[in-house]
Amino acid sequence: MSTNISKLARQIKKNPDDSFSKFALALELLKIGEQKSALPLFKNIAANDPEYVGVYYHLGKLYEELGENNLAFDTYKAGISVAEQNQDHHSKSELQGALINLEIELED
Repeated sequence: MSTNISKLARQIKKNPDDSFSKFALALELLKIGEQKSALPLFKNIAANDPEYVGVYYHLGKLYEELGENNLAFDTYKAGISVAEQNQDHHSKSELQGALINLEIELED
C-alpha cells in the first residue's frame, strides 16, 4: 500500500467526516486499479456531503467504467443540479460534457 493511501486512511480514521480525505483516498485507489474500493468512498461523500460537487464527476465516470450507465446518468444530473445551486459554472460544464458523452455513447 502506498504511503499516500496509508496516510489518508489514518486521516479518515481520525476524522470520519473528512470528505476531502475520502475523495483523495478514492482517487489514489483509482490510480492503482482499486475501483471497487473507491466506489464506497465516492458514494459516501455524495450521500453525506452532497455539496461536495467534485465527487459527482468521478463517481459518474466510475459508474461508467463499471457498466452502470443509468447510475452514471443520474449522478451527472445530480451533480449538475448541485453545481447550478452553487453557481459553480466550471463543474457544471464538466458534468454536462460527461453527460452528453454518455448520452452519445448510449445512442451508438
